[in-house]
Amino acid sequence: MATNLYSLHLFEKIFPKNTTQRILDVTILFLLSSLLVYRLLSLQHHGFPWFLALLYESWFTFIWVIVVTIRWTPLFYKTFPQFLRQRVQELPPVDMFVTTADPVLEPPIITVNTVLSLMAIDYPANKLACYVSDDGCSPLTFYALVEASKFAKFWIPFCNKYNIQVRVPFKYFQSDKSVLSITEIVDHSWEFQQEWKKMKEEYEELRRNIEDAAKKFASFDFDLSGELAVFSDIERQNHPAIVKIICENKEGLLDDTPHLVYISREKRIKHPHYYKAGAMNALIRVSGLMTNAPFMLNVDCDMFVNDPQVVNQAMCLLLGSKEKDCAFVQFPQLYHNNPTDSLVLLHEYVGKGIVGIQGPLFQGSGCFHRRKVIYGLWPNDIENECARYFNSVNGKVDDDEILVKEFGNSKEFIKSVGHALKGKTNIPMNPSNYLDAAHQVVGSAYEYGSSWGENVGCLYGSVAEDNLTGIAIHKKGWRSGYCNPYPPGFLGCAPSSSIAVMIQQKKWSTGLLEILFSKNNPISATLTANLQFRQGMAYMWIITWGLRSIPELCYAVLPAYCIITNSNFLPKFQEPGIYIPVAIFVMYNMYTLFEYIQIGFSVRSWWVNQSMTRIITMSAWLFGFLNAVLKLLGLSETTFEITQKDLVHDQSTSIDDNNIDENTGKFTFDESPVFMAGTTILLVQLAALATCLLGLQQPPTGRQGSGLGEVFCSVFVVLCFWPFVEGLFRKGKYGIPLSTIYKSAALTSLFVYLSKKSYTV
Repeated sequence: MATNLYSLHLFEKIFPKNTTQRILDVTILFLLSSLLVYRLLSLQHHGFPWFLALLYESWFTFIWVIVVTIRWTPLFYKTFPQFLRQRVQELPPVDMFVTTADPVLEPPIITVNTVLSLMAIDYPANKLACYVSDDGCSPLTFYALVEASKFAKFWIPFCNKYNIQVRVPFKYFQSDKSVLSITEIVDHSWEFQQEWKKMKEEYEELRRNIEDAAKKFASFDFDLSGELAVFSDIERQNHPAIVKIICENKEGLLDDTPHLVYISREKRIKHPHYYKAGAMNALIRVSGLMTNAPFMLNVDCDMFVNDPQVVNQAMCLLLGSKEKDCAFVQFPQLYHNNPTDSLVLLHEYVGKGIVGIQGPLFQGSGCFHRRKVIYGLWPNDIENECARYFNSVNGKVDDDEILVKEFGNSKEFIKSVGHALKGKTNIPMNPSNYLDAAHQVVGSAYEYGSSWGENVGCLYGSVAEDNLTGIAIHKKGWRSGYCNPYPPGFLGCAPSSSIAVMIQQKKWSTGLLEILFSKNNPISATLTANLQFRQGMAYMWIITWGLRSIPELCYAVLPAYCIITNSNFLPKFQEPGIYIPVAIFVMYNMYTLFEYIQIGFSVRSWWVNQSMTRIITMSAWLFGFLNAVLKLLGLSETTFEITQKDLVHDQSTSIDDNNIDENTGKFTFDESPVFMAGTTILLVQLAALATCLLGLQQPPTGRQGSGLGEVFCSVFVVLCFWPFVEGLFRKGKYGIPLSTIYKSAALTSLFVYLSKKSYTV
């Protein structure tokens, strides 16, 4: 019987055939290489623009080599959670982390819905604990969580009783029918209808209470008495540690409410707090004291559980694999409130390729970690039973100082670390017994003299702490797993405006370049550690986002430069060489269009994403690159910008509804310099086209003049920046501010002047 149980596989690796993709990828690479050879052979017969085009196209070819490399062997996993409880006698505990940092930009109702979806997961309640890190130290967030814990006592039994499939309240109550499971539809009894109405009323009351509290908080009329008294006279960046147990499953009941713990780590002005990475490390330490689960799930405050089986899905990989083959399990990041075609495409055609190398990258949310891996263990340590920490004879720590130097000077926490490293999963049932120790380990000075942020926990040194930590894990030789079930395990809130998108993308590109310029970059990890070469290429593809802005920006203005100076960077239409760039342009665009259509997206979606990719690369990524360079030169400090998050409660504004607001999808602008780049690029193209149409070009003076190729490229750039064209004629937040237009016009005039001057030199 035991043999039959172990023969039940918890997952299956599937290697999809990609022969057509390989042929197309290699063909495009061949064409790019041919173009470079053609330019080199004809370089002496052309001017400076030809040489510039050679440089930029060499960069594009390099990027395409990386893309082909990482897409070559795609892999995905098919999990069988129905076999999990037959294979595993006792399911392991899981600690769940939620991070939030600002009650205004990240409204508490969003955090509450995420927490409720986690607490209602289809998993034994005595095996779950939810920890919320509030880096904003907001009494509003704490109040919202207390109110949510009251609602959870009704919500969780309701979900379990009727097998609710969507267990995040705001989404479940958006529609009377669209989110009901088959079980609910079949059993649409009078009892269910009454309980459904009651639950909806309870949730509406919860939402109103939180919204009313938010209004009082905004008007400084918030009552800080009782449990909230601890928040009196609190400064956001200068306050003591606050750790409160909101909900505790003291009896360890299977069907009770999981533990819910609120944490606001101590902050002092003279002590660095390392943003989200520091918050994650505080959560790891507190959870290690109170529950010490061998597995940890972390999500952003806006990323709710969309499938109640999500933990079971992850356990199929974590328990069905050898430990060294699955350090963490990453779920894809998808959004519920915005078309996610670009993300789906990324996961489908690039993500699966990375999975087939050394495993997916750590994406910062929707990820299950092994605690012992986060504690800095190498695969060899697992095989040697952590011999560098424990005596091989009696299994005890030879010298406590070893663990103290690594993990800090809390005796209680050091003890829990020993249990975690040995794989002991018996968890304390009374987290309240560890409150004093919890306050100690989230102190602002606790990490001094330890390895936190360097070898233990989430690594410091970049606002893209997820990729930095992922490199540290993979370079030790660990592999990672990828779980992409249907329906998606997690769904997040997409940035609600193009302004928020730009802030987010700028922050990411800055953080990724910080990694490139650090000692933990993938190049050194590949050469000196156990990061596989192709996995290193995958990391390089990600962390060079900011660098791509320079060649793309220069290549975008090159047609305008050629038109203004009456020079050329493309072969003439009568020359055979013109077929190479034309073939690349046509084939690449048809190829990407085919990929969109194959997944089920429209031609319009393809074009919108092509346009947004160009805009983001040449604006947000450009400023991310500049920020990283200024920091590298010591001229600025890293700032952590929080993206505005919004939660849609009104059904009429749901993306599933046909009554879409006329302003939905419109580009929004503000006076941020990030929009000046796009506006300038557009005005430069318009100035060049006007120069051509009005016949103001200079004679070619012995060199080949510009032609239809340069004009076509300039028009194509204008089409890519069409949201900026519309912004020139719109008003309000949908129009480009006059100050931005004036600055961009000045930069455009300078570009035209310098271009003409370079022509006469």
